Amino acid sequence: MTTYTGTKSVAQPARGVLARRTAKEYINPYAAGILLGLVLFAAFFITGGGLGASGGMNNLVLAVEDAVAPQHVDRTAYLAGIAGGVKDPFDSWTIWMLVGTAAGGLFSGWLNGRLKFEVNRGSRISARTRLVMSFTGGAIMGYGARLARGCTSGQALSGGAVLSVGSWAFMFAVFGGAYAVAYFVRKLWN
Repeated sequence: MTTYTGTKSVAQPARGVLARRTAKEYINPYAAGILLGLVLFAAFFITGGGLGASGGMNNLVLAVEDAVAPQHVDRTAYLAGIAGGVKDPFDSWTIWMLVGTAAGGLFSGWLNGRLKFEVNRGSRISARTRLVMSFTGGAIMGYGARLARGCTSGQALSGGAVLSVGSWAFMFAVFGGAYAVAYFVRKLWN
């Protein structure tokens, strides 16, 4: 467990069965970038579609919507193309990529001694405020990802790798928006 003291994190003794491993150093960011590039290449080679998570999340949401309101899904052209009629929203490689990403993240966290429940936050805000702000930011980013027809991994990584102008514009907009908002939310971190 980590306690935030205002200037740095202080390690606390770990509690619980899953947290008994000693945390390992993070991988060098340049090596991580090279590995991510190799994973992206393998994704293009195997699936022909690169990486992306928002499409898989969209399919999961549509599976729930199709179970609750199938008439709405069948009447909406966009939704019907994914889950309408006899189409199965789980019949997509992006679903399996999401499952693999979650399983891989859990395994990596456990293997490297970082699997624990915590809320990273600044000393000036409560854990509840941090969670509300995180959820709000995630919802806005998810909505923007659907409007942009892809998330940061789908648009920026996969689209940017094939030099898609729209993907580059998306990333400049993401970074520009982040810098524009950073001043107003800086107190969440210090």
